[in-house]
Amino acid sequence: MKNSELDCRSNTSGQGLVVVIILLAIIAGGAWWLFNNKQTMDREARAFGRQMIERLTVNHDAAFFANHLSPQARLDNPLSEQQYIMSKLQELGVPAQPIQIDEKITWESHFFEPRGFFTAHLIYPAQTATIQIAVSQPVSKWQLDNINITWSRPR
Repeated sequence: MKNSELDCRSNTSGQGLVVVIILLAIIAGGAWWLFNNKQTMDREARAFGRQMIERLTVNHDAAFFANHLSPQARLDNPLSEQQYIMSKLQELGVPAQPIQIDEKITWESHFFEPRGFFTAHLIYPAQTATIQIAVSQPVSKWQLDNINITWSRPR
């Protein structure tokens, strides 16, 4: 009788250990996914910010600019403002390469809702300029939330 009770207890405790191991594996997998996803989104934010600055300053791509504005940025930068920015950048030409870009990525929560802040220091033959942009990814595609351009006086 005592033997069968011991066998039952050892069998039950073994099942509990299996459940604990499975739970630990699920938690470890979830943590790995969160950190991996955060690193991926950080890389994507940096790539998009650099791409936005390059498409504006080097390629003068008005369509890329317009297609990636957030809804609030569309209100803040109507078509006339977008055209003014693009004409001013085209007038200045292509800045000296490589463009110095300061990058900062923040997170609303620890793993979700990334926001990128980029400051590009542009050096043109006649003057300098600074472009500051803020980008985010609220749903599936990266968007430009804010743009601020400071022009220096011509030399």
